[in-house]
Amino acid sequence: MQRDRLVLAAASAMKSLILVAHGSRRAASNAEILALTERLRHRVRDRFDYVDCAFWELAEPSIPAAIDAAVQAGSREITILPYFLACGTHVNDHIPLLISAKRAEHPEIAIELKPYIGKAPTMVDVLASVV
Repeated sequence: MQRDRLVLAAASAMKSLILVAHGSRRAASNAEILALTERLRHRVRDRFDYVDCAFWELAEPSIPAAIDAAVQAGSREITILPYFLACGTHVNDHIPLLISAKRAEHPEIAIELKPYIGKAPTMVDVLASVV
């Protein structure tokens, strides 16, 4: 009986996706990320209950604020997807450190950091499709 309740609770856990971009002083660049997030939200709605974006710097919401908002919304599992093409210092060092701190702050929440988008096996297909 106890196991059945645990399985049901796990099956109904709210899942979130946060697309993380660098952020820009240029408002139009940040608006592109917001629009991309909206399109992504519709594409993954069968897998994620909550989809938002966050910015490393220069725009809001920040990554910590976006994670906190997902937790406040009831998320039990949060997937972080870095929208970066290459593995620079933010991808390699800064973002993982920040995610580690948020895991410590919210130990009851599963926070998964996905590889940055430039590392996706389908990236070559995306590039080839636009030339």
